[in-house]
Amino acid sequence: MPVRVTESSMPSQVFGENPGNTTLPPCTLLSVGQAFSGTQNVSSLQKDEAWRVNVRILGCDLDHGYLCGTMEALNVPMADTPVVTFWEGEIVDTKNYTFFTNKWGATSDDDIKHWTKFPSFSRLRSQVEIDGGKSLDLSNYPYIFMRWKEQYFVNVGTDCGLTIAGFYYVCFSCSDGSISGFYYDPNSSPFQKLELKSINEGRSGFSFSSYELQ
Repeated sequence: MPVRVTESSMPSQVFGENPGNTTLPPCTLLSVGQAFSGTQNVSSLQKDEAWRVNVRILGCDLDHGYLCGTMEALNVPMADTPVVTFWEGEIVDTKNYTFFTNKWGATSDDDIKHWTKFPSFSRLRSQVEIDGGKSLDLSNYPYIFMRWKEQYFVNVGTDCGLTIAGFYYVCFSCSDGSISGFYYDPNSSPFQKLELKSINEGRSGFSFSSYELQ
């Protein structure tokens, strides 16, 4: 939710026909209730700025390539309160979703530019450029690629000074639960980086505020 300013091993590859029945392995760090905390860099040419960000997963359906959750930005300069949004995500599993977005104003060139920001994508790039990755088997790949699209503001109005017109390209590490992402919106600062780490709430004492989703 940026201000509007007007990371490996090679997966087994199936070249040719996609078997269609590959599913991503279960990952305990990508599950309902899991929390993440970190920052989003929203720097522009005028100033350097980063917000503290918390994310919680509220729903996850690997079979259908779907997940959803909330994102909370804590130190937004123009807001009197933390800004919370509800987002829905697409998991790139080559069955339900490929690396090509095909919506939200993103072209295949935009997709490649953003996915290549993740080091873990480098060995996938050549096949993705051909067919969006339809012929890739990602079932044993140690990273999960996703897109997160914020749907609405939970606790503030649309006049809060932020935009949710764009979406995030996201890379999740199955080994440690870390998340990196880049925000895409032609009308916002490019390549705003999201960096999150998995939180063990019981040990850290970290907790989310409670919000009712409408």
